[in-house]
Amino acid sequence: MTLNPIAVEELVRRALLEDIGPGDITTEATVPADKLCTAVIIAKEEGILCGQPVAQAAFRVMDPSLTYEVLVAEGAAVTPGQEVARITGNARSVLTAERVALNFLQRMSGIATVTQSLSESIKYYHARLVETRKTTPGLRLVEKYAVRVGGGRNHRYSLHDAILIKDNHIAVAGGVRHAVLSARKLASHTFRVEVEVETLEQLQEALDAGADIILLDNMDTDTMRRAVEISGGKAIIEASGGITAANVVEVAKTGVDIISMGALTHSVKSLDLSLEIIF
Repeated sequence: MTLNPIAVEELVRRALLEDIGPGDITTEATVPADKLCTAVIIAKEEGILCGQPVAQAAFRVMDPSLTYEVLVAEGAAVTPGQEVARITGNARSVLTAERVALNFLQRMSGIATVTQSLSESIKYYHARLVETRKTTPGLRLVEKYAVRVGGGRNHRYSLHDAILIKDNHIAVAGGVRHAVLSARKLASHTFRVEVEVETLEQLQEALDAGADIILLDNMDTDTMRRAVEISGGKAIIEASGGITAANVVEVAKTGVDIISMGALTHSVKSLDLSLEIIF
């Protein structure tokens, strides 16, 4: 459960360039260039902390002389008022990097918090919880990482690393069977072929065509349960569409293997964190 440090540095560098522009005129106008300080990042609400390596990288890229002390481990629970990190060094550098570091830390912690809550609710069932590609443009790396920190698993990272035939592919290809067989011809022996279905008839067509994974799109739980029975272990069964905290347990009870939720990344509330100068 690690992040590529080169990719993280590139990500925070772009974010700092966006936020700072030609320069932080407020800090330059009010803070002496040689002023030193110590600052702490404080949790303002309960949640799961995620993003320490990214926040640390933001301060390091801003000023390599800054020190960033991790006070709460990645993936640990935090409570209101708890100090999660301490930064020491040039005050201008700390203040200029503050917002970028907090933006990453807050968003990633929000994702980890929601994922942990949902994963905990289905822990006694067979199903695994995963996210989708419905991520913030440019932030997929850290958002998918946050899902793992929260106890979830990852779906495919991008279009190149897995075959997932969706409804529009099926429409153009001329049906589930044609789409699956065409994918089989192109796919390497290392690739599994997944196909999205909306009916039990399409499910049977996908099974007959030899699909490895079948995604049940927006099916009610009774139909999902029947789909699991029909598949009989011949394919991995994934449930997706319309799944929320209110019904995720019922979906897990159907016996599906995977539950994918775009809401893990596209609709989360950031965890409230703040940075305060203490001296």
